[in-house]
Amino acid sequence: MPTASRGAGTGGPGLSDRPQIATSPGSPGGADASRRPAALARCVAVDPATFADVYWGREPLLSRAADLAGPAGFTDLLDRPAADRLLSQHGLRTPFLRVARDGEVFAEPTYTAGAGAGAEIDDQVLDERVLGLYADGATLVLQGLHRLWPPIISFVGELSTTLGQPLQANAYLTPAGSRGFATHYDTHDVFVLQTEGSKRWRVHEPVLIDPLPQQTWSGRADEVAARSEAAPALDVVLSPGDALYLPRGWLHSATAQQESSIHLTVGVRAFTRYSLVEALLELAVTEPRLRTSLPFGADPGGPAGITSELTATVAVLRDWLASVEPDQVAERMRRRAWSAVRPAPLPPLQQADRIRTLTVDDVIRRRPGLRWRLTSQSDDRVTLQIFDRTVSFPAGCVPALRAVLDTAGVRVGDLPGVDTPADQLVLARRLLREAVVIAG
Repeated sequence: MPTASRGAGTGGPGLSDRPQIATSPGSPGGADASRRPAALARCVAVDPATFADVYWGREPLLSRAADLAGPAGFTDLLDRPAADRLLSQHGLRTPFLRVARDGEVFAEPTYTAGAGAGAEIDDQVLDERVLGLYADGATLVLQGLHRLWPPIISFVGELSTTLGQPLQANAYLTPAGSRGFATHYDTHDVFVLQTEGSKRWRVHEPVLIDPLPQQTWSGRADEVAARSEAAPALDVVLSPGDALYLPRGWLHSATAQQESSIHLTVGVRAFTRYSLVEALLELAVTEPRLRTSLPFGADPGGPAGITSELTATVAVLRDWLASVEPDQVAERMRRRAWSAVRPAPLPPLQQADRIRTLTVDDVIRRRPGLRWRLTSQSDDRVTLQIFDRTVSFPAGCVPALRAVLDTAGVRVGDLPGVDTPADQLVLARRLLREAVVIAG
C-alpha cells in the first residue's frame, strides 16, 4: 500500500445553491477557522478530489506526518495531560470510557463505582481503578470526545461539514507493548490519527464488503480469524503525526511499540443506499395493501405457505415504489441526518444575557454548523426548520431571515424588511432564544 503524496486539501463545500436548504460551510471554531488548515487536509495527504475518487469507501490510505497540513502532530487535539484530566477531573461516566486488553472488554464495574456525597450515581469512572488496569496493560478508550473535549469538538465539526456525514471521535490509550483489541473490522470508516508514541497496524482485506451496523465482525469471527493469518495488505508503524484512513470492513489490529501510545479514531457514520431502503420501509406503512394479514392458516415459515403471497406482495411493492416521490424519502433522511449532527456548541448563559442586552448595533450570525430549511407555511407565515425544532415567523420576516442565514453576520439595525428598530430587536432576540443565531 503506497504512502500518499502531499496533497492540496482545502475546506468543505460552500452554501447550497438550492433556495430552501443550506448547510453551514464553516467550522464550529468561528472566525479562527479561516486561519487554520482544513480538517481533511490534516487527515489525508491527497487533495479532496483524489481522496473522494480513489480512496473514499474503497482503499486504505497511509499519510505520513511530513506530508500532512497543519501543526506537527495531533497533540493540539489531545495529549497525555489532557487525557489525565479527562480521566480524573471531569466526572466521566459510562459509556464515555471503555477498557480492554487482548480482545477482552472489561465489565464496567471493574473501573466504576459510586461518585460520593452529593452525586448519587453508581457508574462514575474511578481514577485509582483506571490506574491499576492501565498499569497492568489494559487499553483505555475515551469515547464520545466529539461531545466532551473542545479541540476535538471543533475539529470533528469542521470535518463533518466537509464530508457531509455524522462523525464520532474516540481516543485509545495503550501501554507499551500492549494490544487492546483482537483483529476485527468496523462498520464505519475511520481516520486514525497517531498522537503520541507509536503503534504497529496490521490491515487485511475485508471478509465482507461495506458491512452495515448490524453486520458486526463477531458474526464472522471465524472468517476474520482465518483472514488475519494471511499476509496483510498493510503492515506499518504509525508514529506521532501520521494518519491512516480505513474504509469500513477492512480488518485491523494495532499494538503499541516500545512506549505507550495515544491515537484518535474519527469514525464516519456514513449514510448508505440501505439507509434509503430503511426510509422506504418507513413510508411503506402508509400503503394499505402492504398492511393486510397473510391468509388464515398460512405457514410463514414454509416456502409452500408463502410463495403466492410473496409473489403478490412483490407485485404490490413494485407498484407502490413507482409512486413514491423523492421528497418523501428525502424528508425522512433529513430527520436522520440532522439529528445525528449537532451544531457548534454555544454558551447558554452568555447568550441568555445577550437576549436581554442586545442593541441594534450588535451583530448576529448564524450558529456555526446549523442546518436549516425555510419554507412557506401559508400566505402570511413561513417555517424555519432546524435540527431539533420548527419555528414559525410572519412572512414579512423572510428578507431578514435570509440575511441572517445566508451571510457571515448582520447588524441588527440592518435587518431588511423589518419596519422599526424595535421590531428588528424583537426578531433578533427571538432568533437568539431559538439558538438559530449567536451574538458576539
